[in-house]
Amino acid sequence: MVDFAPAQQQDIPLLCQLSRELILTYEDPTQVDIPECLAWMERKFTKRLSEYHRILWEGQLAGFIRACAGPEKLELDDLYILPGFRGQGIGTQALGRCLRESRRPVFFYVFCRNQGAIRLYQRLGCVITCQPDSTRYIMEYPPPESS
Repeated sequence: MVDFAPAQQQDIPLLCQLSRELILTYEDPTQVDIPECLAWMERKFTKRLSEYHRILWEGQLAGFIRACAGPEKLELDDLYILPGFRGQGIGTQALGRCLRESRRPVFFYVFCRNQGAIRLYQRLGCVITCQPDSTRYIMEYPPPESS
């Protein structure tokens, strides 16, 4: 079962590495200044580290997640699974827990070319709601029905 713990200062280089891999794999360098994007991500990790959580699997660090509460929706801003833990359902459990525990709609950006992530999100009930630019979709999970 997945557990969460606060991210630590020493996690910032690993967060930067995971972000870099994702951006270099899925972003379009003709549309985005990659070095500036990577610098912005590092600033975000440093400034907002208290909002990040480690994803733990059997006590081992398996990834990171960050969700930010807005006035009407929860934004799932980042979800990273470490390479050695991918394909084991850990991301599915972490995301599923976040979606189930939210009392409001959850939205997030996903790279259009990241078809594996899109299929996962769709299996969990998320839908593509728009495409704000040429490389990303916004997906949303509806809130649970009121009791």
